[in-house]
Parts: sequence; structure tokens; C-alpha cells
Amino acid sequence: MVMSLKSILNSKGMSQYKLSQLCNIPYTTINDIYNERTKLMNCSAETVYKIARALDLSVDYLLDDSLRCSFELFKSNVCHKLKELTDINFVIELLESNQIRVYYERNWFPECFYLLATLDYVSRINNIPLCKEYNDIRQHKLEDVIYPSSIIAMYLLKQDESIKQEAYENSIPEYRKYNIVESEIRNVA
Repeated sequence: MVMSLKSILNSKGMSQYKLSQLCNIPYTTINDIYNERTKLMNCSAETVYKIARALDLSVDYLLDDSLRCSFELFKSNVCHKLKELTDINFVIELLESNQIRVYYERNWFPECFYLLATLDYVSRINNIPLCKEYNDIRQHKLEDVIYPSSIIAMYLLKQDESIKQEAYENSIPEYRKYNIVESEIRNVA
């Protein structure tokens, strides 16, 4: 679920009119964004900045919803970042950014659980104690299992359920806990 201006205003108990006043942006502009006739990413930088400031949010936070990439691309980006930073630096950056919590609060659960699983996996293999800050999130998991696109393609080609079952059984436990099938995060080009 992508967070819209409507849901942000509802969560803050703020009206479109109040936002318009705070931002000094015409009500019609706010209304068009609110009703998704205008995409926030198509607005001027000044408009986005004013809205972000009035809502006490970062510009990135507002625009990220518009720029959400596919889950496969997200996973690839995480794996590349892990390779680039090395394990310990990855953990430090991930904890400092609080991105796991940000994704959780946005209801971007696949991304949230993938990062949390990566954090837990890297912590385990490096003998780092688990960060307890995310214990509340660790109590949840995705409703449906997410398989890599390669597994889905093979399954569709062969129509053999054992392909998915074997991938699930061979996946890294930290990912499987959240219903994400992942068997390799190190082998990225």
C-alpha cells in the first residue's frame, strides 16, 4: 500500500484547507494532489518542499512513494549495497537510517521484512547481537510467500510444485521467517 497525501493528512488529522494555508499553496493544487489527479512527483520542487515542510516530513519520504521500485530491483539494490559496504558497515548504516521502521510504517512490508531479514542474517553470521529495536516487527510476517522471479518462472514452465517447495526449504532461515524465499545475497554481479 503506497501512502498517499490523503492517508498522510488523515493520519495527521489535517484538512486539505489547513495544509493549503500552511504551505501557501492554492487549495486547488492540494486538492488535485489529494485526489490523485496530479502526482506529487510531477509538481515543482518548491511545491513538494513546502508540503513536506508543512507536514514535518522529508521530501524523500513524500517522493519515495511515487518512486517505489519492483521488489526484485529492491533486493538487488540491497545485495549490492551489502557487497559495497561490507557486513559491519552495512549494519551500521542500516541501523542509523532506521529504514526498516520507515518501511514498516509505510506498510511497505516486503521491503521492511527483507531488510530486517538481511540485518538478522548478517548479524548471525558475524556474531553480532540482534538489535532489539525491531522486536515488535519481528512478531509479524508476510501473508503470502514471495519467491524470486527465477523460481516463479521455472515453476510456471514445468508446472511442478516441488520447485517452489525445494526453494522454500533451502532458503536462508532469516528470510523464510518472514515468508521470503532467498538463498543467496552474496553472489551479485
